[in-house]
Amino acid sequence: MKKLLKIVLVSSITLLFSSCYYDEFPEDIPVEIPPGTEVSFSEDITPIFVTYNCVGCHNTSSGQNPDLTPGSEYSNLVPAYVTAGNSADSRLYTKLAGGHRDVDATSLALIELWINDGAANN
Repeated sequence: MKKLLKIVLVSSITLLFSSCYYDEFPEDIPVEIPPGTEVSFSEDITPIFVTYNCVGCHNTSSGQNPDLTPGSEYSNLVPAYVTAGNSADSRLYTKLAGGHRDVDATSLALIELWINDGAANN
């Protein structure tokens, strides 16, 4: 009886330790915007600033640059924070891609595409 109890105990402990194994955390899957999608600054990018309440900190009274107050956000971003055609060199994109305000992957992909497509004021 003691031998059976030892076998059950050893088997249970082995199963317990081997059943709680995780390979790794799943990686974030990058969002791909369909080819040919035209991103509009006023319809796609500006709403991202509203969704994440960017204006709460980036406004004229706070002194936090860039000023993203509605109506002046484009002129305050381009060219100081956005290098048209090159998201990798754009301060806006690199800051957000680094985790600032936890911008979701779709919004980040839209910003990247808008910048890489020339950062038009459309």
